[in-house]
Amino acid sequence: MNGLFIVDKEAGMTSRDVVNAIIRKTETGKVGHTGTLDPIATGVLVICVGKATKFVEFLSATEKEYEARICLGKETDTLDRTGTVLKEELVSLSDEEIDSTLMHFLGSYEQEVPKYSAVKVAGKKLYEYARAGKEVSLPKRVVEIKKIERITPVQRENGKIYFSIRVVVSKGTYIRSLIRDIATSLHTIGTMEELRRTRQGDFGIERAIPLDDLHLTDLIPISKFLDNIYTVVCDDVLKKDVLNGKILENIYHQGQVVFKDEEGLVLALYQTYEKDKNKIKPYIMLGGVE
Repeated sequence: MNGLFIVDKEAGMTSRDVVNAIIRKTETGKVGHTGTLDPIATGVLVICVGKATKFVEFLSATEKEYEARICLGKETDTLDRTGTVLKEELVSLSDEEIDSTLMHFLGSYEQEVPKYSAVKVAGKKLYEYARAGKEVSLPKRVVEIKKIERITPVQRENGKIYFSIRVVVSKGTYIRSLIRDIATSLHTIGTMEELRRTRQGDFGIERAIPLDDLHLTDLIPISKFLDNIYTVVCDDVLKKDVLNGKILENIYHQGQVVFKDEEGLVLALYQTYEKDKNKIKPYIMLGGVE
């Protein structure tokens, strides 16, 4: 069994919980996810099975879209509503101030990762330091906010402000950290109340299936999810070269090329050769799968 399941993860489950459920459902141990969703979060979680696990890194690198509900005026240690409240304050901001600040985050910026995250420092995950009460310097990395917009009216309750945003972000972006940084730019504090991933790469929430409703027939074959990449059907000579992992002249003038045999089985995914842009080299070898 080789392919993808597009799961609509429910709140309260870890990404590993979903992987374990798919292992039980498929009776195979070769299963992986393509981007962690915190237990609080819901939405699109792409699960790779069998030879599709070779695409975990490939799919993890795709952009993601989220909808998040923000509370301004409250700060927690986890940066979301599940954490311990560290501070609360009254907030008074206009809709215009909020919208203007959101727009300032378009583009790339250096983001500090949350202390409650699985990012490793000196071989240990940050949340392990946090749970042990140990201070550690939090890594920073450049992320890109490709789109950001407020999608609900601003609500003002008991001195706090609530609203939801939709964002499209690059790999490695923490929405909890983005909300913290938005609040800081507004000279206040903030936390994430809710989070839903609505798209990962080409897979939107409309294609996602709740785990309880998922069947083996919902598996997306490898050949199907590669349909949007330039595809070449090989003759016998080219098939032999591809199966041997030969570096090829890029006569196709494409950054990525899928090679299939005459039966429609996927042989390999090639990409531009960094040492010679006029050539392509194997990126993921599959040997012939549906």
